Amino acid sequence: MFIRALRYSDPVVRALESELQLEYAERYGDPDEGPILPEEFTPPDGLFLVGFVGNEPVATGGFRKHGDGVAEIKRMYVAHEHRGGGHARRLLSELEAQALRAGYTRVVLETGLKQPEAISLYQSSGYTPTAPYGYYSDAELSRYFTKDLAADA
Repeated sequence: MFIRALRYSDPVVRALESELQLEYAERYGDPDEGPILPEEFTPPDGLFLVGFVGNEPVATGGFRKHGDGVAEIKRMYVAHEHRGGGHARRLLSELEAQALRAGYTRVVLETGLKQPEAISLYQSSGYTPTAPYGYYSDAELSRYFTKDLAADA
């Protein structure tokens, strides 16, 4: 898999985002309604990445500024037919490296109990539980994680 930065508004990103929203609806009953502005994923404060196998886009994820020195990882997704090949782990690692290059020393993220594979990925990648924040901070199914990037520098 090779990884490219694309605008959050790019048609390739929008198509994968549509797949992700369908998955949220299947797992939780509704798409993700958390507010996202495309410009939040624009350097220097943010970035959105797409992983390709050949010419096929198969994975997405981005980060945006969450606070001083803290980035929030958003919209991690791997297309169904490409799961289990390490693409999510590779994309997550690249997001962390790019966030560190952008000056962030810590990342946070939110996921849900109906995404056990995501929770497993984050925990096995060194993420630890953290306090709830943001749009879903009161949601029973939401789980929050953090990782210190400076420790990996």
